[in-house]
Amino acid sequence: MRYFTADIFTTERFGGNQLAVIPDARGLTKEQMQTITREFNYSESTFVLPPDDPRHTRRVRIFTPGSELPFAGHPTVGTAHVLAAIGEIALTGDETRIVLEEGVGPVPVVIRSRDGKPEFCQFSVAKLPEIGPPMPSRAAIAAVLSLEEDDLLDGAWIPQVVSCGLPFSFVPVRNRAAVARSRLRLDAWEKHLAGTQGENVMIFAMDAEKAGHDVRARMYGPGPAVNVPEDPATGSACAALGGYLAARSQQEGTLRWVVEQGYEMGRPSQIHVEADRSGGKITAVRVGGASVLVCAGEITI
Repeated sequence: MRYFTADIFTTERFGGNQLAVIPDARGLTKEQMQTITREFNYSESTFVLPPDDPRHTRRVRIFTPGSELPFAGHPTVGTAHVLAAIGEIALTGDETRIVLEEGVGPVPVVIRSRDGKPEFCQFSVAKLPEIGPPMPSRAAIAAVLSLEEDDLLDGAWIPQVVSCGLPFSFVPVRNRAAVARSRLRLDAWEKHLAGTQGENVMIFAMDAEKAGHDVRARMYGPGPAVNVPEDPATGSACAALGGYLAARSQQEGTLRWVVEQGYEMGRPSQIHVEADRSGGKITAVRVGGASVLVCAGEITI
């Protein structure tokens, strides 16, 4: 079977988040997909199948080394880019609209291209942001992240679980220095977050490093669903982060942020987040970014 790898949420090879894509996974069992994912050992791999609904473009199954996911952001963006780059999806102009079937439901994707080549893909969430159960105390969360309690914000900016199909704990801190100092303490994580909806943790600050960027973030996902100590770019988390941020904004219309992630890992990523807000309610969330093809080859099953 053919496979391709790509770096997602970056314009430069060897940055962003790695993804392996099997563009025609017909005939593979779930167990084989899981085994292949462990072989690549990226945070996710995707397996592309014909759609169940002929009105849609493809069905995509997403696996981490630990399990199958109903939805994930960088695999959605990356799979769309790879399929367009290798000619599996015909580009219809500067913008090509497709629908990928995922476990969470149909996911609309816009592929922006230039000179017949894809350069930016953006998905719309199938599920609008939902607030999860309350999180542990500030002291407990600070301990999980090896920080002082004073590093965490409070008031309206309390830690909170939010999901757009995959839940994350969002922990806002005072500055990107606190983001950089954070280290996940597994003993504290097992005590306070393991087995809860908030076991995947995104720490962030509204203190980006690069001009034109807005947020600095890191995402720790040691639980069985994600099964990565730290992820360099997490589209599903950034989608839910858009919900967290939009809920605290007084502006209406389309809100936009560029999230820096993966910088502390040496894999800088830029994730573009949009949220539509009308009448005080969030009506849509979109996440997008660039991708770069890295490898092509064959894998014998």
